[in-house]
This record gives sequence, C-alpha cells and structure tokens, in this order.
Amino acid sequence: MDVEMNFRAENAEKLFCQGYNCAQAVFWAFHDVTEGLNQETALRMMSSFGGGMGRLREVCGALTGLFAAVGILYGYSDPDDRESKAEHYRLIQELANRFKDEFGSILCRDLLDLEETTSDPIPDPRTQAYYQTRPCAGYIRFGAALLESLIKERQKD
Repeated sequence: MDVEMNFRAENAEKLFCQGYNCAQAVFWAFHDVTEGLNQETALRMMSSFGGGMGRLREVCGALTGLFAAVGILYGYSDPDDRESKAEHYRLIQELANRFKDEFGSILCRDLLDLEETTSDPIPDPRTQAYYQTRPCAGYIRFGAALLESLIKERQKD
C-alpha cells in the first residue's frame, strides 16, 4: 500500500487548523464514505480521542480517527464471526505498524517528545505558535493519506 498525500490529507490538515482535534480531523475528512453519520454526531463521537485520548497522551488521535473510519468501512458486526474479527484486527495492526514505521511510535506522548503524560484537561490555545511548534499536522496528513491508500487498494480488489 503506497501512501501519497492527497486531497483528503490536505482537508484533514485544514480541519485541524480550524480547531478540530486530530481524531476529528482525520475522521471527518472521510465523511463522504462513512455514510450514516451527520457532522454533529461524527464530531462528537471523535471528540474524546484528541490529544491521545482526552489529552492523556496515549494512542495518537490521528491514528484513532483512522481506526474509527476503518471500522465503519471494513469492520465486523457479528460477535461470533471470529474470522472477520481476526481479519479486522490484522488490518488495524498493519495500519498501526505503518504509522509506527513512519514516526517511531503510535503514542501521542512519544510523538510530541513529552517526558510524562499530563492530567491537565485544558487544551493549549490554537495560536500560530501552536501550529508552528506541533508536529501533529504531519501525523494527521499521514493518517488520512494512509486511509485513502487503503480505500483505493480495496476498490481494486
């Protein structure tokens, strides 16, 4: 699966720069293929995952937004279908590994080079300085491009 930057990657970055969190930005960039969710519901659903799960600095929100969209597109719904569940988990692990290969980690705190996690729930103000010092836009672009590549690959099959 080749990852190339595209319209969705650019759109996800724009959404982030408008103030949406990383998970919201990646997920909403695919709203046209994650049918059935209106904007309000989709953005609320993803609002918990910014900052590595509510600013806990755990799994990167860009990756979480990617995973949520992949679940809607390719997930399973039958709890007894072990084969589909395993196939879906393999896909999620593959995507996580692609992200980790690119950036060295899937954890927000590692990606932001933080010594420890924070329990401060108050997000930093979204200023020009914030955007200039945060590497998050790159993670968001990559996550969206990775999902776009997956969609294109699956359409060929």
